[in-house]
Amino acid sequence: MENALQDFLMYMEDVKNASQNTLQSYKNDIMKLIHHLDKQNITDIEKISETSLNSYVLNMERNGMSPATVSRNIASIKAFTIYLIKKGRLHQDPTERMKSPKVEKKPPHTLSLEEVNSLLEQPELDNIKGIRDKAMLELLYATGIRVSELISLKVDDVNLKNRYIVCCGTKNERMVPFGAMAKQALDNYFQNAREKFIKHKEEDICFMNVSGDPMSRQGFWKIIKVYGKSAGIIHEITPQILRNSFALHMIENGADVASIQELLGHADAATTQIYLGNRTRKIRDVYMEAHPRA
Repeated sequence: MENALQDFLMYMEDVKNASQNTLQSYKNDIMKLIHHLDKQNITDIEKISETSLNSYVLNMERNGMSPATVSRNIASIKAFTIYLIKKGRLHQDPTERMKSPKVEKKPPHTLSLEEVNSLLEQPELDNIKGIRDKAMLELLYATGIRVSELISLKVDDVNLKNRYIVCCGTKNERMVPFGAMAKQALDNYFQNAREKFIKHKEEDICFMNVSGDPMSRQGFWKIIKVYGKSAGIIHEITPQILRNSFALHMIENGADVASIQELLGHADAATTQIYLGNRTRKIRDVYMEAHPRA
């Protein structure tokens, strides 16, 4: 089965253009299934049945996995079986009647505007590291791009004059504008700091670490956590939370969902609409405080 899994991952990468994160999730989820089936002495793909899969789902639930985790595993299994059927390795779909557990959609975690402002003020601009960090944080909040898109950004993707970046980190290239504060931070970085990070003249990546290598996802996570702590933000802070904050603050200031969807690069409008939950609660709170008969 592991050979079939490798073929599936190659197919998802080469044909479906799945991201590395998605591929890793598929691999982890399906390997756990394979190990479970091995314990049941099921090693032949054709012997995968509705009963064996239901047994696996029940096992996940008994082990305390959250509905969201179980649901994701089921989605991975379904994608795998669809591939196996497509390639003629499986002749009946054992997932046809599988249903994912109901997942309560929690509002995305965000920062208040005051917390964002405090975070963005933390980098010290008297050294090249602080100048770089300021540019990265300002750009992330100004555009709402993913951390993977931020660290893969190239110099030619940044148009300072017209204040936009070209995002190539997703399937569809998109242009995302940014404001005056981000432009100022980027100007400072390009004029006074970037050259000092460069170890190879041909390097075209925007942001690098102190070794002169492209900034990694883990490296930026550490940076944002350090500044979050120095800003006095007591709850968890991640690049995704800054992306969520960008979206929510835009909506609170009148931006429409369709525009936010395009800026964030969401393929499905439903993904963007999760930010409306926060907006709805805020409106309700304002109503309850302001209406004389509330």
